[in-house]
Amino acid sequence: MGVRIALVHAVKVAIAPVEDAFRRHWPEAELINLLDDSLSRDRNRERDLTPALKQRIAALAEYGIGAGAQAVLYTCSAFGEAIEAVKRAQKVPVLRPNEAMFDEALKHGKRLGMLASFGPTVGALEAELRELDGKVSVKSVCVPEAMKALDAGDGETHDRLLARVAPQLGECDAIMLAQFSTARAHDAVAAVVRCPVITSPTSAVLRLRELL
Repeated sequence: MGVRIALVHAVKVAIAPVEDAFRRHWPEAELINLLDDSLSRDRNRERDLTPALKQRIAALAEYGIGAGAQAVLYTCSAFGEAIEAVKRAQKVPVLRPNEAMFDEALKHGKRLGMLASFGPTVGALEAELRELDGKVSVKSVCVPEAMKALDAGDGETHDRLLARVAPQLGECDAIMLAQFSTARAHDAVAAVVRCPVITSPTSAVLRLRELL
C-alpha cells in the first residue's frame, strides 16, 4: 500500500477540487474521503466553535488515522482552532486547509487579496494570516451567492460570480481562493487579473507530498 491520506470535508463541494489536485500533483497517493456535511451547517449557526464541534472535528481525524492514514488534510476553512488541537494531539502530519496556501501567497508580497464564498471563514482566515505575518495587508471579498450556485450544481455561475468581483483585488500581490470549493474558479479569476491566483488544494497537496 502506498501513502494513504485522510481528507476531512464539511461540504460535499470540497471533494472534487482536492481530488483533482491529487490527480494532477500526486496521483500515487491513496485517499480516504470523510464527509460530515452537517458540520458546515452547524458551524454557520454558531458564533464560536463549540466543544461539541471541536470533538467532532477530532473524531474524524481519529477515524482516518485508525484506517491507516499517514496524514490528515482538512478541507473546510471554518474550523481552524479545532484543527490546531488535532495537530497538537496527533503524531502524523495534520494540515489546516489554507496553511500551505498562506505560505505560498506571502512569497509574492504583503498585499494579499482573498476571495471567499462562505462568510464564517473570512474573519478567522484573516486573523490566521496576520498571525503568520504581522505586516501583511489583507483585503477580502465574500460572495455567498457563489456557494449557493455551486450547491445547486451550477459551477459556471459560481465561477462567473467570483470572476466578476476579482478585479476589486487586482492591485494585490496575489489573490487567494479561500475555500477548497472555490479552487474550480481559478482559471476564470486568473483571466481577469494580472497578479498570481493561488488555490488551497494545490498548495496543500504539494506540501503533503513534500512532508511524506
